[in-house]
Amino acid sequence: MFEGLSEKLSGIFDSLTRRGALSEEDVAAAMREVRRALLEADVALDVVRSFVDKARARAVGSEVLKSVTPGQMVIKIVNDVLIETLGSDAEPIDLNAAPPVAIMMVGLQGAGKTTTTAKIAKRLTERFKKRVLMASLDVKRPAAQEQLAVLGRQVDVATLPIIPGQTPVQIAKRAEEAARLQGFDVVLLDTAGRTHIDEPLMAEMAEIKAASGPHEILLVADALTGQDAVNLAKNFDERVGITGIVLTRADGDGRGGAALSMRAVTGKPIKLIGTGEKMDALDDFHPQRIANRILGMGDIVALVEKAAETIDAEKAQRIAEKMRKGKFDLEDMAEQLAQVDKLGGLGGIMGLLPGMAKMKDALAAAKVDNKTIARQRAIILSMTPRERRNPDILKASRKKRIAGGSGMKVEDVNRLLKQHRTMADMMKSLGGAKRGPMAQMAQMFGLGGGASMPSPEEIAALQKKFGGEGGGAGPAGLPAEPPPGAFAPKPGLSSPVSDGLPGLGGKPGGLPGLGGLAGLNPFGKKK
Repeated sequence: MFEGLSEKLSGIFDSLTRRGALSEEDVAAAMREVRRALLEADVALDVVRSFVDKARARAVGSEVLKSVTPGQMVIKIVNDVLIETLGSDAEPIDLNAAPPVAIMMVGLQGAGKTTTTAKIAKRLTERFKKRVLMASLDVKRPAAQEQLAVLGRQVDVATLPIIPGQTPVQIAKRAEEAARLQGFDVVLLDTAGRTHIDEPLMAEMAEIKAASGPHEILLVADALTGQDAVNLAKNFDERVGITGIVLTRADGDGRGGAALSMRAVTGKPIKLIGTGEKMDALDDFHPQRIANRILGMGDIVALVEKAAETIDAEKAQRIAEKMRKGKFDLEDMAEQLAQVDKLGGLGGIMGLLPGMAKMKDALAAAKVDNKTIARQRAIILSMTPRERRNPDILKASRKKRIAGGSGMKVEDVNRLLKQHRTMADMMKSLGGAKRGPMAQMAQMFGLGGGASMPSPEEIAALQKKFGGEGGGAGPAGLPAEPPPGAFAPKPGLSSPVSDGLPGLGGKPGGLPGLGGLAGLNPFGKKK
């Protein structure tokens, strides 16, 4: 959603960071560009004016103009103001009330209220282990209540049985009573919308609010709405009193102005952001992380959280064990490709990595996209289980059959097999390494690599050898400095390199800095 804004701001800051020192004119010119970028991103005029004034006031201060890296200081200031505009802290849905906690969903028709209701229900059930009841209060739109019932079955969340002829207020009261009697923790009320704001809609919202007494009133707003989203939020807040905003379609090509404007104008936090059509495509809105994404700094925390949610720990452990034994077949490769797909594909992962925004064109030219993963999985799934477990049996006739089955060419099959062979060789070297960098890498991945971690007894012996029982200032009780002579050559061993060097008693022509390496001649054969 923030792609256009991110590109423009990156261009502005690139020109700033190339300069050794900044004048007030440089800052003023940069702020003019920031103003233009925000206006083009559909941010409300009042918000733009306030944003630029705050940033300029801080940027022309002496600490920036005298800073070692003034360009980066300006980026930091814009980042700070961006976070303030979006709201300093993340504010999740508040469930701190006596159950059943009523959450009322409001907004215009077509903004995605019903789908968002189901997404929130799934989130509360899976993450917070809450018993959730969903109720559709939309008696105007055809099949709206049936739609919520279908989504309820899809996400495995209970929905209120439909009784034809009831008014929204009656349905709200029945939902509250059913939730209380059946021991539900949360009741989600999906209200009706209109194509525009009108008096009957607002009167109905006020009646439902009075009847159900919701703890949270969430405004569901389409991120593609642009400037009008601010008026929408203002109107709902004045008449119903919203407690938070959920932005939908953040994966679209909206310019991000709605997010920046709504928080600043209404003072209400954006609590959640819809990032796709799937039922799990709903994220917490973290102002700091969003600001980092806008300025091209990535969002590693979000990537780690997503990985923790989607990656199957048991499967990962099983694959790691096979790698340790030096085995990595095509079934394992297909599993890893599926994991990447779950994380949002290559595009989703790269969007969260710092600096990847600038590489977008290069990646597009290299044709690196989510379709690549889908094609590779199609090739592997076109193989028989025996072929996946033993790729060496794949000869020309089999490759031709696999290519035909996956809709690809034989060259594509060969390319995948070459890629798999490279990965398998790397895994084998990691798993079998006894010493050196590969063994250390294997340790990092938990693959063992033949070298085991020292035991507590061995660590204690090392501590004793190098200076006392945990009395030093170094980590884990090791001394801050090695004892005198710890690295001196052992008595009786000659050190030909350091025997005649000036200041070291070394021989003329010896190599400085290599004292103590007895018997080593780096330029010839072993002595």
